[in-house]
Amino acid sequence: MPDGLGTKVEAEAAGMDESRLERITAHFSTNYVEPGKIVGCQIAVVRGGHVAYARTMGLMDRERALPMADDTIFRIYSMTKPIASIALMQMYERGMFQLLDPVHRYIPEWRTLQVGEMADDGSLALVKPRRPMNVRDLLMHTTGLAGALFPGNPIDAAFAEARRDLGPGQTLAGVTALLAQHPLKFHPGTHWNYGLSTDIVGRLVEILSGLPFDEYLQREIFEPLGMRDTGFFVPEAEQHRLAACYQYQPANQPRLMEGPFTNGILRPRPYLSGAGGLVSTAHDYVAFCQMLANGGQLHGRRVLGRKTLELMTVNHLPGGSTLQDMAVGGFGEAGFEGVGFGLGFAVGLGPAATGMAGSGGEFSWGGAASTAFWIDPAEDLFAVFMTQLFPSVAYPFRAQLRALVYQAIDD
Repeated sequence: MPDGLGTKVEAEAAGMDESRLERITAHFSTNYVEPGKIVGCQIAVVRGGHVAYARTMGLMDRERALPMADDTIFRIYSMTKPIASIALMQMYERGMFQLLDPVHRYIPEWRTLQVGEMADDGSLALVKPRRPMNVRDLLMHTTGLAGALFPGNPIDAAFAEARRDLGPGQTLAGVTALLAQHPLKFHPGTHWNYGLSTDIVGRLVEILSGLPFDEYLQREIFEPLGMRDTGFFVPEAEQHRLAACYQYQPANQPRLMEGPFTNGILRPRPYLSGAGGLVSTAHDYVAFCQMLANGGQLHGRRVLGRKTLELMTVNHLPGGSTLQDMAVGGFGEAGFEGVGFGLGFAVGLGPAATGMAGSGGEFSWGGAASTAFWIDPAEDLFAVFMTQLFPSVAYPFRAQLRALVYQAIDD
């Protein structure tokens, strides 16, 4: 499957036991694909630059009875975030900003942002932030920006209503300007909250580079890594390769998801979401992960400096906190226990902290349709999991795959 890494599966060269790796096939086939809990999936495990395991199982489209193919295209949703974060940190390497720079240095209309503090009677008092939001907050989801995925906060509700009024022609620039009119939900740096922070990462890439976000990604990341099927929409000639997306149904097989949320990727869109807008393939995301596992380069082409990547993949939460300590809103594409957060990646704090097999310093993320990856520098190992089941918390795919991968290490 992963062209450029070698299509030949070499478990022994990777220091992994082929028969024990086949437990992955048995587990996902028997427990998920055959009973119809998921329609199909793709899994790749790479160690030491060798493909130890690569399987394509089931269907990409149940209704049309189309088998999953090696070149199937997936909606990767929040697995866009690490790519956007790498793009911004390329700007850091060019000396164009520092992590502690206030965001309003680059987005002047945000200079007067205030924080909405909720009183016991439900009213909001607007107060000055204890410190300005900085660029590191954007990369860490510690901004306090309106726009989280889940209801219940009046600041989010007001912003969502105003955003609907923008209509279908929204752009990163337009939403950034709209955010200037809405208070923050908390003082920057005090909590972790999933939301629009990485969309603003994409906007900063545009401001600093002078290029539209999609053009910048194509030139600086996708082309160097050979990620030929990754982008913000699926060209018409390739739409036959797009996997259908499904919604989990308790006690039933998943139902087909349709509508603009899943099908908005069939044509170019003005809103280039750094938080969740990309589609990709297993091949392409393996190339991205191999670049990360190699310390920022692939096939002699350096995308990011090794020390910059090291900066991104350590826990930046204050005082060594975890997501369990700091998260509000109750959701992210990683477990919270024993997991910190760096600059665009969740960072595992070690097996004792997470309660799972692995290594301290591994970094990861996932997407809303249950896609996932993690990279373990200590073992020179990474895994990529692709499927299309919404939401990502429907089944414990990620924890199960981790156990199945690590038990197969043979040296």
